[in-house]
Amino acid sequence: MAEQESLEFGKADFVLLDQVTMEHFMENLKLRFEMGRIYTYIGEVVVSMNPYKQTQLYGKDVIEQYQGRELYERPPHLYAVADAAYKAMKRRAKDTCIVISGESGAGKTEASKYIMQYIAAITNPSQREEVERVKNVLLKSNCVLEAFGNAKTNRNDNSSRFGKYMDINFDFKGDPTGGHINNYLLEKVRPWVPSGLLLGASDPRLVSLHLCRDPAAYRFTSEGLLTSDQSNFKAVADAMKVIGFSPEEINSVYKILATILHLGNVSFVTEGDAVAIENRELVSQLAELTSTQPESLLRTLLYRAVATGGGEVIEKGHSGKEANYARDACAKAIYERLFCWIVGRINTVIEVKNYDARLHGKNTVIAVLDIYGFEIFESNSRTRPYPPPPLPACTGAGIEYFNNQIIVDLVEQPHKGIISILDEACLTGGQVTDAMFLESMNTKLGKHPHYTSRKLCATDKSMEFGRDFRIKHYAGNVTYSVEGFIDKNKDTLFQDFKRLMYNSTDPVLRDMWPEGEVSITEVTKRPLTAATLFKNSMVALVENLASKEPYYVRCIKPNDQKSPLLFDAERCRHQVEYLGLLENVRVRRAGFAYRQPYDRFLLRYKMTCEYTWPNHLMPTDQEATRALIDQHGFQDDVAYGHTKIFIRMPQTLFCLEQERAQLIPIIVLLLQKAWRGALARRRCRYLRAIYTIMGHYKRHKVKTYLLELVRRFQGVRSMADYGKSVEWPDPPAVLAQFQENSKLLFRRWRARQIVKNIPPSDMAQIQAKVAAMEVLQGLRKDWGCQRNWGRDYLSSVAENPVMAAQFARRVQALRDKVHFGSVLFSCHVRKINRFNKSRDRAILVTDQHLYKLEPRKQYKVMRTLPLSTVTGVSVTSCQDQLVVFHTQNHDDLVICFHKMQPEEDNRVGELVGVLVDHFKTTKRELQVRVSDCIQLSLRGRKRLVAVETRHELAFPDFGKSRDGFVLYCPRR
Repeated sequence: MAEQESLEFGKADFVLLDQVTMEHFMENLKLRFEMGRIYTYIGEVVVSMNPYKQTQLYGKDVIEQYQGRELYERPPHLYAVADAAYKAMKRRAKDTCIVISGESGAGKTEASKYIMQYIAAITNPSQREEVERVKNVLLKSNCVLEAFGNAKTNRNDNSSRFGKYMDINFDFKGDPTGGHINNYLLEKVRPWVPSGLLLGASDPRLVSLHLCRDPAAYRFTSEGLLTSDQSNFKAVADAMKVIGFSPEEINSVYKILATILHLGNVSFVTEGDAVAIENRELVSQLAELTSTQPESLLRTLLYRAVATGGGEVIEKGHSGKEANYARDACAKAIYERLFCWIVGRINTVIEVKNYDARLHGKNTVIAVLDIYGFEIFESNSRTRPYPPPPLPACTGAGIEYFNNQIIVDLVEQPHKGIISILDEACLTGGQVTDAMFLESMNTKLGKHPHYTSRKLCATDKSMEFGRDFRIKHYAGNVTYSVEGFIDKNKDTLFQDFKRLMYNSTDPVLRDMWPEGEVSITEVTKRPLTAATLFKNSMVALVENLASKEPYYVRCIKPNDQKSPLLFDAERCRHQVEYLGLLENVRVRRAGFAYRQPYDRFLLRYKMTCEYTWPNHLMPTDQEATRALIDQHGFQDDVAYGHTKIFIRMPQTLFCLEQERAQLIPIIVLLLQKAWRGALARRRCRYLRAIYTIMGHYKRHKVKTYLLELVRRFQGVRSMADYGKSVEWPDPPAVLAQFQENSKLLFRRWRARQIVKNIPPSDMAQIQAKVAAMEVLQGLRKDWGCQRNWGRDYLSSVAENPVMAAQFARRVQALRDKVHFGSVLFSCHVRKINRFNKSRDRAILVTDQHLYKLEPRKQYKVMRTLPLSTVTGVSVTSCQDQLVVFHTQNHDDLVICFHKMQPEEDNRVGELVGVLVDHFKTTKRELQVRVSDCIQLSLRGRKRLVAVETRHELAFPDFGKSRDGFVLYCPRR
């Protein structure tokens, strides 16, 4: 049952009418329309009324109300049918189809769009990118197909001029993986181009297409909803880009549309026996748009190439009538080929790719059929046949309904039907006229109860002699004019046009005319007539639908004025009659208004009976259902089938629904209570189990870690590196801090073991290296920690073989004079003074002074700096040997070590370490700075010193710069 609506809205299901009559049916239909209830059920069929206004019946919130619900659990809606089809496809792996029918303007196209939007909204909860792309393309394809395949008619502002059948493919999870679109018999009796091309396109584009803004200037234009202004024109262009049309393809489409417009304006004049084009300027424009040669295009419009029996090709000039016919036939063919190319292009994008049933499961399909509506005009050519209303088999029900098979046979029966007679006339040699075709039908169909003409019914003056015939369709009597039947059925397009378009340099246009490759002298089969093509496509469509589980949407238009308030009773009654809706209700009510499988009936109503709640103990569901019915006293109003229960009166169902509605809140509270208790108890058990497992696992991890730690470090005392190379195991989270503390203790122990083995004579060097590391680690690339630090290099014969003795005497003289304790460092250097003079010197650092010496004068003292006046040392981050001593009196000393043995020795770190260690010993602070551009002071004047590398130098030297000095170093 549908969710109970107030009686003020009428019956939500026509099956539940108290009396099944046309009056009651129309009364309920009118009431629901006036109350804003545009959807009503007939069993599982949805009857949809076009509201002619925007409603709040759609959107995310409404979709959530119908998702996963049974058909009768919510008020009637398109979403309910879409969800039912989706669930049938997903649960039973069954291909399904949704057939949307009704006359033009009844809202079929909108219904199909809402169904597709619903399917897109409920699929792909994991937001897979490829699935989202497929869904987006499927939705955007509607916009493009409507723009090129819909037109404004006198009854519908957005009438589909083609039948659309879309297959949506799903994987085993129920997510769309692709699709395929079939279009059926695009109407091209008169080609048209949406006026939005003129109204929405930019001025530069119109100029490039040789078009003007006024649609009235062209024969082949039509108004359409989707392309009637600039914003909608842009929406269509954007949709084509999203689908995957390239900019070149979109530009070709615009050119082809412009070609149709210009072709419609080509006019011919007769000059003697020949025909000429009156507006010749259009030829060059058409040639440009079609990327063909103007001469070839002109010849094709005026002449026709004919192959003789001997293989000779001659050109036959058109008459005025033939030229006009050829022009219009070409425009119609271009329009049809363009639309079919667009459909094919969309199919290449949305087709299922790389699908393997063994890997991805069964590929299921939901089909949506939006077939164009039935229209009866004042003047009818070939009307659009309409499919018969669906009636389920009902043995012995005695329901009277119109069987449309007699009309189908009248139209398409082999050798006897109208299509066969028309094809026979088209294939007959000689001049066959439309009047001759009518006479042939009068002869062969004169006794058919649903066929008549003025000749057969001379008193009916609504038909004209020799022109009109009438078919008594189930949708109403339709009078046809045979004028143009023969030509329209032949649908002849001269081969010259096909070859012209095939030879175009535009790849899109060339793709549309593959048969243009055939030579004029090559013998080909006669093409099928338009009527036969249509019949074949309808047969294929019916076979396709027959293989799927159907769901139906019947659309009704309330009036012809497109008014949201007017309910035209006679207009609606006519539609109800030819849609067979009343017969549908009678079939559903053929003795029983409601039928349901026993298991589903019990699932819904078992709470109303003590013998079936919560679960019955009877042998079968049928017996349990019988017990439920007997308890309520409804046994005289039901019948029991093999698998279903049949209920006669709607009141029986209402009583069950009312009792169920009263019990549901109590059951919900009971279930909530039981479920919440069960959840709490289960959570408690889970938590206890979790904490127990966590405790055992933590102890296991701690024990495993400690055993592994003992195993790895048990022999470190005997290792040469005292366990430095041993890798620590990864600790459990609870022991992360324990491992950090253990590492600290281990490093202290290892340091103690190493220090114990160091000779006392090496301790001073170790302390100096530690001091250097503290101030230079991470700031200078190489500070010489790997080498042995000699400190007093000038006293070494290896470093200073000639002058070592003289240096020793100078040191002794200074010791006798100032009584210093020890020599901290000595080395040859290159220095620069405030006069930009660079000289070779030597430095001597004692525990009290820093001396600058002249090596060439037996190491004569040139400058003495007490260490107490040295405030800091600056070095660079590179491998150069630059050192700057900063002093309290702002007269700094700039030096660079050189003449070292070996030459690549790095002694900057050694000097810094010795000084820092000495300053720590004397409890003073020495500032050590690392910078590639060192600031210094010479006699109070600020200078900068930087380092540059030069390949041509053999030894370092200073030079002058704009801001101070530059130390040029050879590349090591």
